[in-house]
Amino acid sequence: MRLLLAVGLLLVALGAQAAESPTLGRQSELVRMVRQDCGSCHGMKLTGGLGPALTREALADTPLLTLKATIYHGRPGTPMPPWRSMISESEAEWIASKLLQGFPSDTPNKAGP
Repeated sequence: MRLLLAVGLLLVALGAQAAESPTLGRQSELVRMVRQDCGSCHGMKLTGGLGPALTREALADTPLLTLKATIYHGRPGTPMPPWRSMISESEAEWIASKLLQGFPSDTPNKAGP
């Protein structure tokens, strides 16, 4: 009985961690937001500026959930603002995963990253 409960709790936890992918229209909005809003500090090509680089290489050792939390909650005591008023947690995770893969250079499409 305890084993079944533990397995059930594990499955619920894993399901809760899986982020929903935004619609293609919302993905386009998020790509534009990252390029313009995040790019104003992190560089228009995300290679660094006032803020650190957000390239795949620069973020290689950053865990997905750490990056998601930074996007969603910001970094207190630094210029990095929280974006939770503009995006959902699942959207923050989508952005984080795209940054770790190498952020799209343009609006996404079905064949894109």
